[in-house]
Amino acid sequence: MSDAVIRAEELSKKYLIGHHRQERYSALRDVALRAAKNWTRATLDAVRGRQLIVGDEVEEFWALRDVSFELRHGDVVGIVGRNGAGKSTLLKILSRITEPSMGRVEITGRVASLLEVGTGFHLELTGRENIYLNGAILGMKHAEIRRKFDEIVAFSEVEKFIDTPVKRYSSGMYVRLAFAVAAHLEPEILVVDEVLAVGDAEFQQKCLGKMKHVAGQGRTVLFVSHNLAAVRSLCNRALLLAGGKVIGDGSVEAVARQYINSSSSSDAITFATNPTRPSIVSIIVDRDALARGDLIVDIAFVSPRPLPAAVGGVMLRADSGEPLWGSDSRFHSSGEIAKGLTSGTLRCEARRLPIRPGRYHLSAWLADWHEELDSKQDVLSLGFGLADADPLRPSVSAVGYLDWPGTWRSVKIEDASAA
Repeated sequence: MSDAVIRAEELSKKYLIGHHRQERYSALRDVALRAAKNWTRATLDAVRGRQLIVGDEVEEFWALRDVSFELRHGDVVGIVGRNGAGKSTLLKILSRITEPSMGRVEITGRVASLLEVGTGFHLELTGRENIYLNGAILGMKHAEIRRKFDEIVAFSEVEKFIDTPVKRYSSGMYVRLAFAVAAHLEPEILVVDEVLAVGDAEFQQKCLGKMKHVAGQGRTVLFVSHNLAAVRSLCNRALLLAGGKVIGDGSVEAVARQYINSSSSSDAITFATNPTRPSIVSIIVDRDALARGDLIVDIAFVSPRPLPAAVGGVMLRADSGEPLWGSDSRFHSSGEIAKGLTSGTLRCEARRLPIRPGRYHLSAWLADWHEELDSKQDVLSLGFGLADADPLRPSVSAVGYLDWPGTWRSVKIEDASAA
């Protein structure tokens, strides 16, 4: 008899997406017929209990297709892949948040999910009250929360403000408290979706240390992250998803190399907008500049409120996770810091970077003058100085951190593609 705690067999998940037909000219008759057709379709879908789709045309989208794997007790598995590969959909199925369209999954043991840090927090309640509320939502008993309360508060580093309503917390304090609650769950199976990129660099290391402790206790962990250094440090196995399918399953090093090679041509990436907080919406790198040994990066952002100061940062890492070079617009600005913006693009330029040709990983972050607002870890794999070199050449670790100037300025959003 198999000792698998999770067995997925040909998991598939289909979504229906509505599209509005764009026409330069429509007669009133055409509009009325289209509205009647949409109303009839929506009525039939409601009667049959199917998903209601808004739009003139309906498209089938398979977020997952025929995904199969087994996890045994004590496995710590990293799930990697580009945005839209199906990673979060897979975790939602394993967490029983959504059902698969086809296939089946068998799970043995209690499952706890860290899919969205801060889900269930009430802004009008204090930090103390939200610890009990969020803990209950995550499946902890009242006595268990009370026993771990002091440990949770100490881990979050918000002791001084524990009786303050969380609506007055900074975004960093908010996510630190949320992760502290979630990190003190004690399930047999822990499902984690990119929640280590919270707070500042010191707190991120603290979060990673906590995850290592959980993994060291023999629990089964599924960990989704774009941070290959964290996956290497935490996991003993990895899965690579692309287009909703598993295209790699094996050792972390082998899958990481496959992931790097498969994304070797990436020079741009977009992200979903967070309507509640400032967020990075795209990162674009000038590919021609890379071949010359220059780095030009555009970071586009949006914010639900005007930012007192829009600050950007970038960092290059080697395959080992070692940081080689970075720049922050607070210290390297060549013009005025962008102020009072709800959207914009920050451009970093570093000319003639003295780094050996190879493949490096780019991280970026958005901040105001005092606090980090959003960060994207190791989201692009860049072939630096590879105009006439082997495109799969690995990066080279540095003896130390490279001190080299990078200049920043704010550009118009429509200029970002010209980088």
